[in-house]
Amino acid sequence: MLDTGATAWMLMSASLVLLMTPALAFFYGGMSRGKSVLNMMMMSFGAMAVVAVVYVLWGWSMSYGGSSIGGIVADPFTQFGLTGALLDESGGYLLDDLGVPAVVGVAFQMTFAIITVALISGSIAERVKFGTWLVFVAAWVTLCFFPMAHMVWGGGVLSGSGWFSGIAEPIDFAGGTVVHINAGIAGLVLALVIGKRRGFGSEPMRPHNLPFVMLGAALLWFGWFGFNAGSAFTADGLAGLAWVNTTVATASAILGWLAVERIRDGHYTSLGAASGAVAGLVAITPAAGSVGPAGAIAIGALSGAACALAVALKHRFGYDDSLDVVGVHLVGGLVGTVLIGVFATEGSLLSGGGFNLLAVQILVAVAAMVFAGAITLVIALALKATLGWRVTEEEEVSGIDFAEHGETAYEASVSATR
Repeated sequence: MLDTGATAWMLMSASLVLLMTPALAFFYGGMSRGKSVLNMMMMSFGAMAVVAVVYVLWGWSMSYGGSSIGGIVADPFTQFGLTGALLDESGGYLLDDLGVPAVVGVAFQMTFAIITVALISGSIAERVKFGTWLVFVAAWVTLCFFPMAHMVWGGGVLSGSGWFSGIAEPIDFAGGTVVHINAGIAGLVLALVIGKRRGFGSEPMRPHNLPFVMLGAALLWFGWFGFNAGSAFTADGLAGLAWVNTTVATASAILGWLAVERIRDGHYTSLGAASGAVAGLVAITPAAGSVGPAGAIAIGALSGAACALAVALKHRFGYDDSLDVVGVHLVGGLVGTVLIGVFATEGSLLSGGGFNLLAVQILVAVAAMVFAGAITLVIALALKATLGWRVTEEEEVSGIDFAEHGETAYEASVSATR
């Protein structure tokens, strides 16, 4: 029977998650230099355009709609174009177990695919061809995201009935592995394959608009309630718990990041507050439905501090993760995924459940990194050998906005100085 309340909740949640990608465009756009802001924002909008179309054609079928192929991916042709996914034999809308139409579930899961690919763009800001990026989006979401969604959430090898189920049931409430570890390791691979921006490490590359960054972070926080609380799939107590956990983890992550900044650098920065918020949102994503509020505060504080320290690693090791996708999403995703084994209210170390859940969370995180890293490397090298990734040195130095889009965000005399 149709549950109109649950349906309304899921439609609103899907809309909130969709908002996260334009929010990310503001966040990343503000962190970029003024001559690159339009290109950075276009990478998010391009991801929205490509993934929405691909998801309807074969993404849903590969993730949830088709028969499983070895527990790795579902058949892309079983429900190609959503054939058979929306209506029953009488022509009425198919409902899930909670009384929500299946088409609403498609909408909700589509937005997760969109934001995951968009997150990757921050690792390769200011130096890649827009056309190559669009091809990468289609290839990566098909070969990496859809299989990962199937493996973790679609009953595949990393799910509760998969490889590690005999030890403990893996937990990924809203996307620690599927979204953040997946995107974070892809960002690292791309940064290594594509190489550094001209002048990386030798000239300042400061964010050109910190108010944009803070606006983007605020909108991400708002949209994240659809991401996490919406993953309860109905308006109930679990959704409420996820909402509270999301709020307190984000708040404590801001404090954790700012504490590291104050001790290390002597300042509390707006960029740190915004980045800390995102780090907390990332870390609580897999744990939002399985820990209590006190555990969420601990996860948030630890992730804020860990990510604040991790973003400096790119300078130590010489990889140009332009907007800290690795430092925030990979590290934050790992922290949240692993700490479920410590703070979950059932089966964790602190709840008396022993080491089994912790071990499984680590195993799943490692498996996700290996799979995503290998697939991304193949795609990245194939595109490097065919379409090419980099714009010319002259185009990069003068400004990728004008070179790739024929536009600038600001007057040329202003952009040229940023």
